[in-house]
Amino acid sequence: MAFSSTLVFTVKRREPELVAPAKPTPREIKKLSDIDDQEGLRFQMPMMFFYRDNPSMREKDPVGVIREGLAKALIYYYPFAGRIVEGDNRKLAVDCNSKGVLFIEADANLKIEQLGENILPPCPFMEEFLHDVPGSGGIIGCPLLLIQVTRFICGGFALGIRFNHTMADAYGMMQFVNAITEFVKGACAPSILPVWQREQHFNARSPPRITCTHNEYEQIPQNKSSSDIVDSDKMIRTAIFFSPQDIQALRNHMSSLGNFGRCSRFELITAYLWKCRTIALNPVDPNEVVRLSAITNARGKPGLNIPTGYYGNGFTFPAALSAAGILCTSPLSYAVQLIQNAKAQQSEEYIKSVADLLVIKKRPKYTRSWNLLVSDITRLGFDKVDFGWGNPAWGGIPFATSNISVCMNFKNRKGEDGIVVSICLPPLAVENSNMSLRRWLVIRLFAECKLIYMFRCA
Repeated sequence: MAFSSTLVFTVKRREPELVAPAKPTPREIKKLSDIDDQEGLRFQMPMMFFYRDNPSMREKDPVGVIREGLAKALIYYYPFAGRIVEGDNRKLAVDCNSKGVLFIEADANLKIEQLGENILPPCPFMEEFLHDVPGSGGIIGCPLLLIQVTRFICGGFALGIRFNHTMADAYGMMQFVNAITEFVKGACAPSILPVWQREQHFNARSPPRITCTHNEYEQIPQNKSSSDIVDSDKMIRTAIFFSPQDIQALRNHMSSLGNFGRCSRFELITAYLWKCRTIALNPVDPNEVVRLSAITNARGKPGLNIPTGYYGNGFTFPAALSAAGILCTSPLSYAVQLIQNAKAQQSEEYIKSVADLLVIKKRPKYTRSWNLLVSDITRLGFDKVDFGWGNPAWGGIPFATSNISVCMNFKNRKGEDGIVVSICLPPLAVENSNMSLRRWLVIRLFAECKLIYMFRCA
């Protein structure tokens, strides 16, 4: 994707305020699940939405509209207005004290059209549209939501949301955001009522027992060369757009390999990125074990009976493993098969075993060594969040981290509905990433066993 480094504008922000539920809510302590409070989810996650001007909404102020809808939604989602506390054995809970969520009103002296593709990940102006209020970015004792609404001079606006990941996953947050849109449009209650029930779902058994293999949590020694390669300071945030034609070309290529069944769009793109990223990182040892953790939603899994409205963290990330050398030289179907096999592990027993492992091993973080985590949010409706101004020009997670990538919907300038994937890559890869993906695909289809890395082609 192409981004502007010369765009200059200012954003004037009012002092942050606390928005509490519009009505009194219960004062209580609610424990998070053992999946919720694992080390790997103890961070703040941003979301961004950009809206164009809508002539029919000229008399409406997006700041006031969203603030009011937020206060009403917090009546039902009142734990978000509380604060996280930590108990024995680092167990997290929410003190539902109605202190409120942080809300920032802002104005920018530019039109949304001037941003161009800068609304896409890695969104270089993220700090302007979602300002990090000093002291708000922790996990314990901090506001659980930070929201900024920034008006543009054209009548459009940007909505930035930062949430404490221990409280919810992307699915749960979209449920909350959609509740706000419903109140904005005059609803008296959310169409989907929120369900807490953390103590009944995703908690360890008594006694806990690890019954499955969990490669995503295997803590392996990380040598210095490996550490240097995946150091976030040495990686550059970028994004790759896959048009429908690009995805179809990959599918055609997979079909040409023969003896291979169907695969999802997510599996296809993820396998491709895992392979290309591994080549870009250029592991010294071809026997280095590399991982791909596919973030997999557990909602709807037989036996778990997760109720509609559950907004806690409801996913696991089973990992596919391969020796780096084999991954880089094998057909793309090899990576796809590994990812499919990893996702197939997620059963009721697997999820319970994850919760047990987290308790037995004192809430470890997923392994970072040569591990790429990929999340697919294309079906969660980020591109359809409508507060009255219509669907966003773009909505999603604004950037990748060194080892977490996200697949999102985006309509390009040609009007093609494709997938944009945020990812972190080494500087050399990003430097040469402007070459046509279609050109790389042509090269790639003729070099199945001798992979030519897309970002290194002249």
